[in-house]
Amino acid sequence: MAAKSLQEQLLGVGLVDKKKVKKLKAESLQHKQKVKKGKVSATEVDDRQELLKRQRDEKAEKDRLLNLERQRLIEEKAVHGQIRQMIEQNRIKRESGDISYHFTDNKKVKKLYVTQSIHNDLSCGRLAIVKLDENYELIAEPVAVKITERDPSYVLVCNNRTESIEDDPYADFQIPDDLMW
Repeated sequence: MAAKSLQEQLLGVGLVDKKKVKKLKAESLQHKQKVKKGKVSATEVDDRQELLKRQRDEKAEKDRLLNLERQRLIEEKAVHGQIRQMIEQNRIKRESGDISYHFTDNKKVKKLYVTQSIHNDLSCGRLAIVKLDENYELIAEPVAVKITERDPSYVLVCNNRTESIEDDPYADFQIPDDLMW
């Protein structure tokens, strides 16, 4: 005896009629097609994959920018540490003098009392004034040039060397002794 399908058994018992069996077969076929479309729908899968890829790319770009910013901050901190070390190692001991040397710091005129030899060195460009924290330090001009290459905001005064002026139009005029600035 061959096994009958459920529909054939229900039809044989009389619980359903032929119209009902045809309707159920049609619904079953439609259901299978919908399921098949849902699983195989390439456009939906492609859209989802494209969205996920775009999100991954955006996250990677955001991470890259954050890493660049962190790297910049680390490099900036290293440069400030190098400048601090250069100033601390090369500062010249400042003797309290009776001659005032005027300079500007952030649009404010400041005054530093120095000796005559330090004043002459500052005026000629052999020495420079730098700001370390809230203090003003004297350093040699070559060190000031190296600091300026890294961060010019530290160097407040670094005059050009005036020892070898060849075409000075005012060389014939005498400078008064009491003129200081």
